[in-house]
Amino acid sequence: MPDVPDRQPPGDGVAALRARHEALQQTAMMPGADLRPLLDATLAELDGAIDTLGTVQAQPATAGKDERAAGSVHAERRLLHAVFQEVPTPLFVLGQDGTVRRANPAASALLGAARGYPTGKPFSALVEPAGRPALRSLLAAAARTEGGRQLDCQLLTGKGRISCVLDVRPVSIRGGDDWLLVAARGRPADGAGNTTASPALRLPAEQATPDPVVTVMTRRLDLATTASRLLLENVTLSESVTLQRCARLLSEALGAWVIVDMDRGGLLRRHFVTGPDKHDSGSLTQAVAAVNPEPGSLPAQVRESGSTLLVTHAEDNDILGPGPDGVPLLALLGTGSVLSVPLADSEQTHGVLTLARDPARGYFSLADVGLVEEIAEQLALAMSVRRMLRSRTETAEALQASLIPPVLRAVPGVEIASAHMAPTRGRAVGGDFYDVHPTPAGWGVAIGDVCGKGEDAASVTAVARHAIRVLAHWSADPAEVLRGANEIMLAEEFGSRFVTASTTHLAWSGSSLHAVLGSAGHPGPVLVRPDGRAQVLAGGGLPLGIFPDAEPVTHELELATGDILFFCTDGLTDARSPEQAYFEGSLTDSLSTLAGKPPADIVSGMRRLVLDFCAGVLLDDLTMLVLRVGQPPGA
Repeated sequence: MPDVPDRQPPGDGVAALRARHEALQQTAMMPGADLRPLLDATLAELDGAIDTLGTVQAQPATAGKDERAAGSVHAERRLLHAVFQEVPTPLFVLGQDGTVRRANPAASALLGAARGYPTGKPFSALVEPAGRPALRSLLAAAARTEGGRQLDCQLLTGKGRISCVLDVRPVSIRGGDDWLLVAARGRPADGAGNTTASPALRLPAEQATPDPVVTVMTRRLDLATTASRLLLENVTLSESVTLQRCARLLSEALGAWVIVDMDRGGLLRRHFVTGPDKHDSGSLTQAVAAVNPEPGSLPAQVRESGSTLLVTHAEDNDILGPGPDGVPLLALLGTGSVLSVPLADSEQTHGVLTLARDPARGYFSLADVGLVEEIAEQLALAMSVRRMLRSRTETAEALQASLIPPVLRAVPGVEIASAHMAPTRGRAVGGDFYDVHPTPAGWGVAIGDVCGKGEDAASVTAVARHAIRVLAHWSADPAEVLRGANEIMLAEEFGSRFVTASTTHLAWSGSSLHAVLGSAGHPGPVLVRPDGRAQVLAGGGLPLGIFPDAEPVTHELELATGDILFFCTDGLTDARSPEQAYFEGSLTDSLSTLAGKPPADIVSGMRRLVLDFCAGVLLDDLTMLVLRVGQPPGA
């Protein structure tokens, strides 16, 4: 049986095909080249090459021509590959399911991505969301009818959306799978649908030249710096205000919708939504804010995994969940690229930050991921620090509230008023305390101050106050109470911390009130008679917590109706005027002017006088406790 000659149409050899390919390529590079005829010619050459390759593959192998046939097949394949790679028209090869199997360099350049980027992605994900249903129908029709189709649409690129016409043609290879070939070409400027005179496919003029790397990096650095400054400047504001300002900053800088979801009791709850300033953004914001992220949505996945998720081209409309009316939020916002980042530091996840960008602004890149992750981490750290400080402040305030209770126990026949004034400079917790408590056969009054400020000082004060209160429950002797408190202070080993304290035992004896005063290094109280005479009573003794054999100073006195005992801490006596004079020198005169007034009025008057004296600047916290003797019980 004679050899069957190679079936190759005249003029369709490899050399001729290569020559025609080079001619088409040169023509496409000429100024003002019309790409439509060149596209048709290129597709025709591809069809011819595919037919030739299929014919060669279908021929039975013979011993005499195996080597030559194999060489011809390889040559055809190399040529086909070269044509596909070098043709200036963006081409995509799709499987029957619409997934991109191959994309030539022109297609990758059109998308503003690296070579091979589109491969493996659904082709519909590269098209704006509004055009995806039509595209899916067109692909299905082309595969079903084996006829060419066209579709006007907008492709999503790294620089935004571009308008184009997609030519879709089925491609069949003998003995192989069926494919779809998609070519992208520019839409006519006049919008008349005249596809025979299509201009070259290119990005919008303002986006044709990408920003220099230095400019882009500078803008990102500016955004990160602005976010850091915002967090520092808003350290005293609420967490919600800080979240809203950061979200608006990101929305404006990246041209995206920003959705903030916070962890509330183990559930992810929508906290804040902001977006581009458009005429309908207000209603869209309300719609998105009205629903919480559902399980399985992108924010929920990020919260569970603690890892960032980037969907460059969002194909699934349900990744953000449904809106109030069941319409997917992704479609409602008209976005195509989604980035979701955890609001987390090294120890805790507070919530999720989700950004959704309009296709006109391009898709999110890895550089955007790094930038948003950095800002989210800074925001999470600021939230953790603020929550820790708030917790510590609340604890300290609760501790201080127990040391200076706003309501004191009533003593029969005695009016009592108290006040505590914090320093005007600094926010450290003070070490003052006062208390009124029952004792055997009477009542006890205590006031004191610790050396130093802050939470450690307040804890020492709490030990001293509660020790005095407990010991006074068993003993009516102020000296014995102070000695016991001193032993407790020494046993606790508070280091250099010490406490000055004054305790007084009150008991009615007929028509007079008998008082026994004990002092451990504390300023003595002031006795004010109804006629205005004021006398500073002796204090003295050694503070608690220094020496084991410290002996308190005590003395007794009888108080009559109208007499006043004014107790204070050294924050009052040490208050200084602008001329560096101490208020201690004005203490008795000030109290004399307030003689005969109720304790509450005395406290208010002393508050006003000391603030006027020091021009409103208090360097230390001060405490006042005023007792005025009234009628004995039952009188």
